[in-house]
Amino acid sequence: MPHITAFARNQWYVVAFTYEIGRELVGRTVLGEPLVLYRTAEDGAVVALSDRCVHRRFPLSESRLDGDRVVCGYHGFTYDPTGACVYVPGQKRIPRTARVASYPVVEQDLFVWAWIGDPALADPGSVPRAPHMDSPHWTTVSGMEPIDADYGLLVDNLLDLSHETYLHGGYIGTPEVAETPIVTEVDEDAGIVRVSRRMDDAACPPFYARSTGVEGRITRWQDIEYHAPCLYLLHSRIAPAGVLPEADGSDPDAFHTEITYAITPSGDGRVYDFWAVSRDFARSDDEVSAFMRDLNHTVVMQDVDALNILQRTLASERAGYQELSIGIDAGGLAARRILARLVEEGDKPVERVR
Repeated sequence: MPHITAFARNQWYVVAFTYEIGRELVGRTVLGEPLVLYRTAEDGAVVALSDRCVHRRFPLSESRLDGDRVVCGYHGFTYDPTGACVYVPGQKRIPRTARVASYPVVEQDLFVWAWIGDPALADPGSVPRAPHMDSPHWTTVSGMEPIDADYGLLVDNLLDLSHETYLHGGYIGTPEVAETPIVTEVDEDAGIVRVSRRMDDAACPPFYARSTGVEGRITRWQDIEYHAPCLYLLHSRIAPAGVLPEADGSDPDAFHTEITYAITPSGDGRVYDFWAVSRDFARSDDEVSAFMRDLNHTVVMQDVDALNILQRTLASERAGYQELSIGIDAGGLAARRILARLVEEGDKPVERVR
């Protein structure tokens, strides 16, 4: 089934890019939990608190900072970075229950990750890596779009790239993407799905032709790693047709792009689509950066529109309808099994290979 309404809570989820969080209060909702995010003035650490004042549930993200404390914009209840209430209006005694939840946070690889489940289980070492995103050897453009669709639909979308041929034709899709068979590998214990598509003679789509200057036929490789539940990595390689890696694995004539998505459920039928495109070529070329940012945003919005339509369509389907799955769905089906298992096993955190 495409609807995954249960969330694995004892997992790390991306709540923002690091550059989004400063001294302004930012509101995000993750797994149905409203959060307020900000940086402390003293050491610049990111704080994640529940976004509801204990008094009358006013959103703290619509309030203000006084130093490193959040002052509720409705009645002035004031909270320190641990979530403890340190001031209530009109009385000196602070009620024992005057506290909002504080969530463990990790800043890593341009992402801010938060742990929504049991804080005693939050292991910063289990956060999956995307080191290219803030590496000096790569240049990254990024953005985020909310989608009014179940997060499982976005997982399906990203693990089956054959849709590039049809939904993204003229941007990143060519006929060879849909025509080329895939190889799928699943590591159930680690919660990782890998899907590879190797095209040794393919048309060069505009996304790569204009950013690299390569014309004509190309070698194009797409190697996906999905680290359930949140992180998606697409290792993309293009080179002139016939140019393959050397025997030692090096490929000096190739252009490499790392395409990263963080798939964060906001609530039932809502998901944040964090995206980033990192490249190892033309790293200082602002025109290339602007082109890749704008074109990838167009591609993302095509996905947003398609998934919004699909969500509405599925909501109107009669009960008991059946899906048809084929070979290209192997990665998405494996991801569904892993996500369901994470919930069924009581959200035991996935042990990451570092």
